[in-house]
Amino acid sequence: MNEAVATAGRPGSAAPAWGAVFSMALGVFGLVTAEFLPASLLTPMAADLGVTEGLAGQAVTATAAIGLLASLLMPAATRGLDRRVVLLGFSGLLVASNLLAAVASSLPVLIAARLVLGVALGGFWAMSTATVMRLVPEAAIPRALSMVFGGVSAATVAAAPLGSFLGDQLGWRAVFLMAAVLGLAAFLVQFATLPRMAASATTRLGTLVLVLRRPRVGAGMIAVLMVFTGHFAVFTYVRPFLETVTGVGIQGVSAILLGFGLANFLGTGLAGPAIARNLKAVLVAMPALMVVLGLGLVLAGGTVFGDAVMLALWGMAFGAVPVAWSTWLTRAAPDEAESGGGLIVAAIQLAIATGAAAGGVIFDLNGAPGVFLAATLVLAAAALLILTRVRISPRGTLSPREGI
Repeated sequence: MNEAVATAGRPGSAAPAWGAVFSMALGVFGLVTAEFLPASLLTPMAADLGVTEGLAGQAVTATAAIGLLASLLMPAATRGLDRRVVLLGFSGLLVASNLLAAVASSLPVLIAARLVLGVALGGFWAMSTATVMRLVPEAAIPRALSMVFGGVSAATVAAAPLGSFLGDQLGWRAVFLMAAVLGLAAFLVQFATLPRMAASATTRLGTLVLVLRRPRVGAGMIAVLMVFTGHFAVFTYVRPFLETVTGVGIQGVSAILLGFGLANFLGTGLAGPAIARNLKAVLVAMPALMVVLGLGLVLAGGTVFGDAVMLALWGMAFGAVPVAWSTWLTRAAPDEAESGGGLIVAAIQLAIATGAAAGGVIFDLNGAPGVFLAATLVLAAAALLILTRVRISPRGTLSPREGI
């Protein structure tokens, strides 16, 4: 291991470990790709397993539910372990979960595979922001976070359109096998680049409560929950919407989802400069724009061009959301970055579970437009909450205490 990477394990190190940051981004790419493959494979998975699309969508719910628990429990449960070892363990679970999903013969087996993924997802995400804070100097944290969340955007670009296309050509099981290979690649790069990082002995479950009770944190976590609930209710059921409302086949679905992913990648890239100018404005504007687009899809949806444009704009808006809220976290709880990371990931996973579960019920009753309308109402409430209750800490308030 070279000296730059070895010294990067210290908080505030002057030597940024960009190779290690890239390995984190690759891990995120693998995790997010695996998490949302059911969104692009929902129709063939449901048909093969003999269940409704709404029920098959609960594979997303299962991952999110266990991810919520893992994000809260894993930082404390592993507090005595080298963070390098812990992160590698999560990447190993990513590989195992995809292999199990690929051979699932029934919905319960698929759910079991997705539960394993939830452990990896929740644990990895909870430690990601705090790990980035130790890999680069404070001034480089926004850039590093954008790189990591670029992995999310890249997964959005690849997972949805490639998942639907390859699933149609090779079968949905082959797609999960490919995801397992991707997870193995992430494991190998992390093994080669991540430095040893001793864990803090102060990360305990009680710390979560203390962080949540801080004046700036509680309202922000509720807002995170609402924004992500609205988004993932739409994203989980976007393929049925395109098939039943827009009226496109598999080629059209893949093309529109590709546009969504590319726009999401663009939104992530534009987020850094926008956040540097006004973080609060970004936090409010993104869900507000998604409200307008959601209403447009419900009230004026049905044309290929119009729906493609609105979904692309939705993807661009959401691209800025994870970067903005992670930046908010580094200011709201910089001295407890891992505990704060666990809370924000728990809120996101609860949102995914809520969006997928409630969306499944609404979908089976009222179809995809009903899901989109409900999501729009939640996003509108979120924008109002952020505008009136979420406060932004100034930059340069990082505590000298370690984040993990």
